[in-house]
This record gives sequence, C-alpha cells and structure tokens, in this order.
Amino acid sequence: MATRTRRPGAATGAADGSRRRRLPMRLLLPVLVLAALMAMLMLRGYVHSEILADHRVRPEASADKVPQKVIDGGPVIDTRGENPATLRVPDHRMVLTFDDGPDPTWTPKVLDVLKEHKAHAVFFVTGTMASRYPDLVRRMVDEGHEIGLHTFNHPDLSYQSKKRIDWELSQNQLAITGAAGIRTSLFRPPYSSQAGAMDNQSWPVTQYIGSRGYITVVTSVDSEDWRKPGAARIIRNITPKGGEGAVVLLHDSGGDRHQTVEALDRFLPQMKAEGYAFHNLTEALDAPTAHTEVAGLDLWKGKAWVFLVQASDNITAVLVVGLAIIGFLVLARFGLMFLLSGIHARRVRRRDFSWGPPVTEPVSVLVPAYNEAKCIENTVRSLIAGEHPVEVIVIDDGSSDGTARIVENLALPGVRVVRQLNAGKPAALNRGVANARYDLVVMMDGDTVFEPSTVRELVQPFGDPRVGAVAGNAKVGNKDTLIGAWQHIEYVMGFNLDRRMYDVLQCMPTIPGAVGAFRRTALERVGGMSDDTLAEDTDITMAIHRDGWRVVYAEKARAWTEAPESVQQLWSQRYRWSYGTMQAIWKHRRALFDKGPSGRFGRVGLPLVSLFMVLAPLLAPLIDIFLVYGLVFGPTEKTILAWFGVLAVQAVCAAYSFILDREKLTPLISLPLQQILYRQLMYVVLLQSWITALTGGRLRWQKLRRKGGVSAPPSEAAGRGGQVVGGRTVA
Repeated sequence: MATRTRRPGAATGAADGSRRRRLPMRLLLPVLVLAALMAMLMLRGYVHSEILADHRVRPEASADKVPQKVIDGGPVIDTRGENPATLRVPDHRMVLTFDDGPDPTWTPKVLDVLKEHKAHAVFFVTGTMASRYPDLVRRMVDEGHEIGLHTFNHPDLSYQSKKRIDWELSQNQLAITGAAGIRTSLFRPPYSSQAGAMDNQSWPVTQYIGSRGYITVVTSVDSEDWRKPGAARIIRNITPKGGEGAVVLLHDSGGDRHQTVEALDRFLPQMKAEGYAFHNLTEALDAPTAHTEVAGLDLWKGKAWVFLVQASDNITAVLVVGLAIIGFLVLARFGLMFLLSGIHARRVRRRDFSWGPPVTEPVSVLVPAYNEAKCIENTVRSLIAGEHPVEVIVIDDGSSDGTARIVENLALPGVRVVRQLNAGKPAALNRGVANARYDLVVMMDGDTVFEPSTVRELVQPFGDPRVGAVAGNAKVGNKDTLIGAWQHIEYVMGFNLDRRMYDVLQCMPTIPGAVGAFRRTALERVGGMSDDTLAEDTDITMAIHRDGWRVVYAEKARAWTEAPESVQQLWSQRYRWSYGTMQAIWKHRRALFDKGPSGRFGRVGLPLVSLFMVLAPLLAPLIDIFLVYGLVFGPTEKTILAWFGVLAVQAVCAAYSFILDREKLTPLISLPLQQILYRQLMYVVLLQSWITALTGGRLRWQKLRRKGGVSAPPSEAAGRGGQVVGGRTVA
C-alpha cells in the first residue's frame, strides 16, 4: 500500500536540463559517521601500539665499526658534527632518567617523590603515552624536569628504515609539543644500555639521529628495576662508587613500579647526605636547556593531535560501554524469548486451553489494495476458500493497473469492491471499516494469502471479551531465494518468537499488516487507523493497549506474504518500518506518565520496544566493528571464538523458534551468512532511520513491486502435487 506522492526534487534538473544527482544527507551522514568511527578506532589502535607496532629486538652484534672513543666514552653521545663526541656527568652529580612513561599510576608517584626531595630528572617519554596523558608531561616541565624522546611506538630502530625513524621522531615530538608546548633535543633509543654496548647495528642509527639534530643519551648505571628485585637491590644497583657522576636508568611505566618509587624515596635523601645533587641533564652538564618553546602552527598541530588521541580513547571507551550494553540486551532478549515463548506455547497448546466460547459469527475481511493486479486474485480466492464465514471488502486505493476490475470480474460471492481516490493505507482501512457489516474485522495485505483455517484461528481469541486485537503468524511465502530465506529466518525468529514474548508480557507492539484482527468497538474507541506515522499497524496497536484492551498472538493463524526480492525493495520496506516504529514510540511517549492501562503499557511496553527494537539494533553493529578490529589487530583467536560464541547463541535461539513454529531447520544453514551480510543492511537501515528522525526528514510511502510469487499456502500447493512458482503451481 502506498500513497502516490511526488518525490521532492525528483524532476529538478540543472539549467541545461540534465539531472544532478546528489547523495542524500540521510545516506551521506551514515557514511561519514562510519568513516569517522573507523578513523578513531585506527588512531586508537596506532596510539596503543596495536597498529604498526614492531616488537622485534635485535641480538648483540660485533662492534668493529664503532669508534673506540664512543665505546670508552660517556653516556651522552653527540653525533651532530663530523666528529662524534661523548660527555660524562661530573662527580657528585646524578641524572635520574625514567623511561617508557608517562604512566597514569606511577609517574605521579615518582614526581611526588622528586618534588618532596627537591630533585630534578629526565623523562624519556614515548609518543603513545605522552599523547594519552599530556597533563603529566606538562607537569614534568612545570616542575623543572627535562623531556626526552623515546620514539613513538618503542620499536628497535636498528630494524627500521630512515623513513620510519623520522616518523617515530616527528610523531614523538608532535605528542610532546601538544602536551607541553615544547620541542626537545634529547633522545634515548629503545632497548639501549651503556655506550660500551654500542654495536654495528645501533651505531648507524645513533649517527643518523645526530644528523637530525638530536643528542643520544644512554646510561652509565642500570637499576634493573624492570626485574622487580626489591627496593634494597635497586638502591644497590644505582649507587655510584667513589663519588662518580652517573646517568641512572629507571622506569616509571611498563608495569608495577612500587619498588622503584620506594627505592627512590630512600635513595634521594641518602645520596644527598653524601653530597650528591640531582639535576636534569643540561643542569648537570652546565649546558643550555634542551627544551625549545613552540608557537604558531606547529603548536596547534600538536594540540590537535593530542585532542584527537583523547577523543579516540573517549570514543572507544563509550563504544566499549555500548558493547557491554548490547551484550546485556542481546542476552536478556534471548533469555526472555526462551523463557516466555516457551510459557506461551505450553499455555496455548494445552488440551483444555480455550479463549472462551467458540467464535462462529461472520467476519469482515478488509484488503486495502494499490496496484496489486499480480496478487489480488490469489489473495481473494484464499479467503473464499476459508473455513470461516467472511465478507471480503477490497478497498481499491486509486490503483492504475486494474486491480478493482480484476476483483469485480471474478464475481465471487461475498466479495465487494470499494473504490476511492488514492489516500493511503490508513484511509483505505478506515473506509473498509465504515463499509464492514460485522463487529470483528480482519485486516490483511493485498499480496498475502491465507490458509483455510487462518480466519477461524485468528478470531477465536475474541471469545475473551477483554481482547481487542489479535496478531497472526506472518510467514514468508517466497523463501526459495537466499534473500527470501534470510527474511524467513527473521520472521520466524525475530517477529513471531518476539510476539510470543510480548503476549505473555501483555505489551504486544505490533499487529502485522499481513494478518491481524480487531474488534470494531476497539477501533472506534481509539479513533481508527491514523496516518500520523508510517507504521499505522504499530500505532493502532499501541493505541488499543492504552485504551485497556488485551492484544494477543494466535500462532495457528498463518498467513503467507510476498517478501521483497531485491535489496532495494527490502531497504525501502525496512526503512519505513524502522522510521514508523520510532514515530509511533514518540507519538505515545506520554503513556510513560499516564495512569491505568495506558501507564502500564507506557512503563512496560514502550521501554521494552525501545530497548529491543530501536536501541539494541542501533548498538548491535558494535559487535561487528569490534570483530573486524579484533581480526585485524588482535587478539585474533579470542575474537573469532567470541564471534562464534555469539553465533552459537543465535543459532540455538533460531532453532528453538523454528521448532516452536514447526518449521524445517534447513534454512538455518544460511544463518552465518545472514549475520555477515543481511544484518549489516538492517543496521544501516536503522541508522538511516535515526538520522531521518533527528534531522526532521519526512519519509514517504514506497510501493513494493509485486511479482505474484505467492499464489497459495505451501501446504495447499503441496496437496495439489506441486509447488508455487511465480504465481503458478507446477509439478
């Protein structure tokens, strides 16, 4: 059913008459959101050394190409000129250096100890940590400490090309600039030790570093605190002999550093009592500071970098929370469906179960039709062949393909045609109700066929006077294609299993347009079908709930509908459904604060529908985003196991729903592929619906192209010795 409206801008052309094709904002925004999200995840992966990280460490090599004066020299190596030079720290001066930070836990403790004992140090920071914790770098500078480069991702530079070395240096500087507004000329290679350990692999790197304007600082004393030998042993390792000066290697990151902090707190006053002074490097060497203030564009580049890194971490943290939420919602939904659908099935399948006195009175069946020439005959004939007395009213909503004439030419008893100008499905249904003779009204789509028992089963719940509407069991008739099989799984698992759950909870959100029944009294009390939303079936169901009626599910009232057979048609249908559901939820939002039946539905039904039909599908892509991220950046094995775990849960739930509906399990073979392809399409549809809602867009009805592929219920076709193909039964 569709309202024929002119698409805004469809005929608009350029001045020369040619049409300009522009990507609609509702399509452009999802693409931009996805691109931005992936960029943030890539940035986070890079900053956390999950991308481009190289953890190889080269073994020791010969040192015959390293100048002897460097091997025998001090820990400060200057290769900026043609002749390399080394420097030692003067006696009774000590330069404490800390590698691999800043760390949010241990660096503040180290800084507190240094501040308490009025000592300065040098912090060789990595770009990854400086980008993530810029406030600590700023504090280091403010408290008189010097900053040195320790590369961005901490690779062994002897394995890297000059281009990669330049990248490591520039990115490290960018992070420091963004954090503290400075540049530094100090550098310490990862995995370095003393000058005497320089070899033929590390020496060329040191020379190249000097050509880029940096002074290389290695160590003269190694605390070996990374071994966690205890505070006393660390103190013994870093205590110089005979009043010698030293450059001491410590760590403020890379794990638990409480031993380092404890040793430092004891070591500083002990050595000060022996006449030692604790300076940063340039203070100890009586040299100009290694820091240079940065201003202008370079400063703003650094600040922008730090901002983006912080944003990527924050966004990832939000995504992780979202992943936890969707995980909870998925498991909660599966748990509720398993429990409550089982309760529903046991209740209605008991031998003594009855809705009330048998309903035998005639029923009015309304068939709104707009250009349903290929399907309408099959639909009407399936109704006339039914086991329950009916009058059939076909409301032709301004069809241009002769739909009304086809029905009239059939000349079937009890079948009437009501014609009207095109006004939309809600108006057609209201017109049908006005022309109906009976109190019970069945509504169906013009592309749907009923089984002989469908109408009888659909109206039996009206034996309970509290029931105002009944949802039938809609099934996919054209499920012989892959996309049809996927929709078949969705209908059985996602729709009908849900309806069992919502029936038990007494908050059924939707009477399907393909097969539903209403009391005329209930329809009249809520004002009939409304065109306020694009999901008039959801709208009317919620209104009936709020009026105090029960809405139930009749599992045996099966209807076979023609599902979309192309991605474009499926997109159009689900886009309308998603957007219309959002409209209906918003329209009935005041039920949250109402009293009586309306308030009960508002505080139970609306939250459940919002969580399971709007929020959960919106967050569900996070599962796939983290799947792709984990496959690319690791841990791959755990990621694969987690994904198969989720798939297994879905497979069990799907199998359970098929068994409850007495369906063959064969279509579930395509379930993994459905999760990879079909589900992604549904994600984008929902995201597009959200964007349309947030931007105030108005979505028009879109007519699906019917092929007449469902001519009879499968059981009936099988009884005739054939199967339904393209509207014909063939052997």
